[in-house]
Amino acid sequence: EAQRSADALIALGRTGDGASAGELGFVGLLIGDDRDVSGFLTSALGPVLDYDARRGTTLVKTLEDYFGTGCSLSKTAERLHIHVNTVTQRLDRIGRLLGEDWQTPNRALELQLALRLHRLSR
Repeated sequence: EAQRSADALIALGRTGDGASAGELGFVGLLIGDDRDVSGFLTSALGPVLDYDARRGTTLVKTLEDYFGTGCSLSKTAERLHIHVNTVTQRLDRIGRLLGEDWQTPNRALELQLALRLHRLSR
């Protein structure tokens, strides 16, 4: 696993860095010995899943629809039958829960994969 992690870091352009499979996000799921899907979901989506569970909200669904519409606010609003401003407010909340970088390409990919895995595990 250590060699696979080192190889993955090089392939990701992170030569000289160190990380375990668990620290490599979705890549770690692919190369790791233990395939900790639950840990990956908690790492990627945990704050949003917890928020929804505590408050009975639908931030996970909002995030799924947002990515599913190519990050279109208006199409997300249509899918959810809510106003665009409500979508914006929900995405702001998601940003506060996940951190400012949640929409960067690498993080967005990780979130989309986590959302799909979450959907499969329901």
